[in-house]
This record gives sequence, C-alpha cells and structure tokens, in this order.
Amino acid sequence: MRLFRVQSLQLQLALSLAALYVAATAIAVAGLVYQAYSTADALSTEDLNRRARHLANLVTVDTAGEYKVELPDWLASLYRSGSFLYAARHPEGKVVAASNAEVADLVSRLPVPGDQPAYFRLRHFGASERDYFGLTAGIESRVGPLWITIARAADDDVLVQSLLREFMFNVAWLVPLVVAATLAIGVVAIRRGLRPLRQASAKAATIEPGSISIRLPEENVPSEVRPLVAAVNQALDRLEKGFAMQRQFTANAAHELRTPLAILTTAIEQLAGSHDVTMLKSDVARMNRLVEQLLRVARLDAIALDVSTPVDLCGIAKDVVAYMAPVALANRRVLAAQGTERQVLVKGNRYAIEDAIRNLIENAITYAPPASEIVVEVDPNGAVKVADRGPGIAVDERNRIFDRFWRGKGSQGQGSGLGLAIVCEIMKAHHGSIEVGDNPGGGAVFTLVFQELHQTTTVWQSG
Repeated sequence: MRLFRVQSLQLQLALSLAALYVAATAIAVAGLVYQAYSTADALSTEDLNRRARHLANLVTVDTAGEYKVELPDWLASLYRSGSFLYAARHPEGKVVAASNAEVADLVSRLPVPGDQPAYFRLRHFGASERDYFGLTAGIESRVGPLWITIARAADDDVLVQSLLREFMFNVAWLVPLVVAATLAIGVVAIRRGLRPLRQASAKAATIEPGSISIRLPEENVPSEVRPLVAAVNQALDRLEKGFAMQRQFTANAAHELRTPLAILTTAIEQLAGSHDVTMLKSDVARMNRLVEQLLRVARLDAIALDVSTPVDLCGIAKDVVAYMAPVALANRRVLAAQGTERQVLVKGNRYAIEDAIRNLIENAITYAPPASEIVVEVDPNGAVKVADRGPGIAVDERNRIFDRFWRGKGSQGQGSGLGLAIVCEIMKAHHGSIEVGDNPGGGAVFTLVFQELHQTTTVWQSG
C-alpha cells in the first residue's frame, strides 16, 4: 500500500515544525512534572527531618534520670490524630517516648540504623491501616544522642497533590495554545522564507517563446535554491541562443529566396502565354507569398512590436479593404467593409494590425466560393470581424488552425499554413485574442479582440 506523501514543501516544513514543537513540549512538560514531584518529595523529606530535630529538642531528663517528652498541645493533638507517628530511642536501643504503644513496639524491634538517615514505608499500619512514609535519624540533642523515628501518613500531603494536579491542569490547556502560537509564527516565517521562491515561480510562469529573454531573479533567493535558479537561467540562455539561430536561419533563407524568385517571376512573365506558363506563374506566386510570410514570421519572432500607440481600427480596416479589393475582384469575390460612425481607438501597432486583417482577408479569398461576399466589420467595442461564406471551420480543428504550417484534412487552398499563425502572434503581441465562430448562413467568422480600448468622438466617414 502506497503511503500518502505531501508534495508541498511549505506543508512539509510546517508539519516537521509541528512535530518538533509537540516533541519538545512533551519533553519539557515531562521534565517539569518530574521536577515538581521530585521537589515535593524533597520538601516532604525535609519536613520529616525538621520534625525529627524538633522532637529531639523536646526530650528532657528528670531528676531520676528518666527520659520524657513534653509536647505542646498543638503538636500532641497532631500526633494523636494519626497523621504523624513518632518514637525516640536511646542509643542503647530503649524506646524513651512514642506516639503510641504500637509504634513503640515496632520501633523497639527495628535494628539500630547507621550514621545516615534510614527511610522506610509502612503499609496498612495501625488500626486505621494507613500507609506511612518515614525516616529514622541519629540526632544530637541537649540530653545526648538520640535515634528519632518519625513518619507521615501517605494521604496527608493532600495540599501538595492538589497543587500538582492544578499545575498539570494548567499545563494541559496552556500547552496547546503555546504550540499553536509558535506553530503559527513558524508558518509565517516559512512563508516569508519561501516568498522569493514563489516570486521566481511566478516569473517563470510568464516565460514563453515570445519572452524568452526573461530571467529568474537570483536576488534574495535562499542559498539552497540559488543553484536551481542559476541552472534554469543558464538553460534559458541556451534556449534563447537556439531560438535566435532558428529565427536568423529562417530570415536569411527567406531573404536569399526573394532575389531568385523575383528573377524567375520576371523571366516567366516574358514567356508566351500557355497553360504551363500559367501553372508556373501560380506556383511562383505561391512561393513568393510563402517567402513573404516567412519573413513576417521571422520579424515577429525577432522584434518586439511597439503596441503603445493609439490607432484607429476603422481607418486601418478601410485602408486594408481598399488595398485588397482588386485582389478579391480578380478572384471573383466581393469585399465589403462595415464600420461605426466613430473612430475605434486601441493601443497597438498599425502595420501589424494591417498585416493581421490582410491575412484574414487572404484566407477568406482562398476558401470562399466564387461570387460570394467577404465582410470586414469593425465593432465599436474594439474588435474586427472578417466573415466569409466558405466551408467554415470544424469545432475540433479551431484550436489547431493557428499552428504554423498546419492545414486541415482535405484542404484545397494553396496556402502554406502560416497566415493564421501570423495573425495569432500579432494578437498575442497586442495582449488580445482571436476567436473563430460560425457565420450565420454558412461560413466562418474570425474576430480580432483588442483589450485596451480608448474612446474618442472623432467621426469616421466611410467611403
């Protein structure tokens, strides 16, 4: 059976810290309890020694040479209650005084102790069958050396036991609060310690092919994590070099192809018209378009677009439609523009937005049937729509049509699969999006959505 394993480093540290606190607290409490009971035993022993010395000082000798003990009334009542037992013996072993005859008999039968106090425990002693704890010690008194035996009832230390129980109760409810408080402080400290790591993770989440130059911050990063951050940055350096080499290769290849294709186009134009010449012209035109698209892709990958300038979507759409209208007519398509009466201003790059709209119109011309209408519409909320009457885009293919060089199954167009990829990259640079939907009545609608919209009252006159 597989054991559950916590994946969160913060939770692992918090649990380890909690276990440490609980273990340390348990050891501390056990030590305190042990010390408390040891102190209580020491106090009880000291009390017995003090009482033994006091009792020895109460022993006197009368004129007849007999030993006797004169107890104060309060002490006599205490010994009569049975809470304490006592006996005093002469060094020769004779009991000279005792709390009662039973104690005197017991003590008289005990061996004479040595120089050190002898401790003992009596179980179920006397008529009350109480347990006693006591000692026998040799004490120098004013009548000479005596052996004093004194014992306390085991159940007589009620006050001490009550204080200890009260202490345990206080510790029992106070310890969880202390552990919770220290654990909360520990968790806060852990979170603060891991904050640089979370910041580095957030920074890493923003890195994508268009922002490969971003590096993870190494400042204020814990020394244990710094080697990992440095290794990631080195890997990003290698990736950036690889991307740069790939982009440079694409740009160089496309640039080198432009000149021979231009010469080839000129030479074909001079040939006499025939079916083969027409096919060659079509192929060369396709190659020229591919080279131009490769150059656009290389520029988008290598150069960061300046998208901070306010531009008018209506004006851009109008210019692109005017530029592409002859191309649409030559391919027997109708190109129309619909806009608002006011300018629609967004922050962006005019030339890149023109390129995006032009690519969508070219895509529509390629797939729309002859004599159909292609409509370019500018929405006042900051969106540009290009609608056609083509075959439309299948739902399961709408996430893939923006991949470079991807073409759908059964595609009959002469495109290279780069046009829509270019549009997608342009919209990413503008922090916008491109959406694909169905055109009512048949066809597809591509919508360019710009996020940063600026309102103005300038009127746009459609031509």
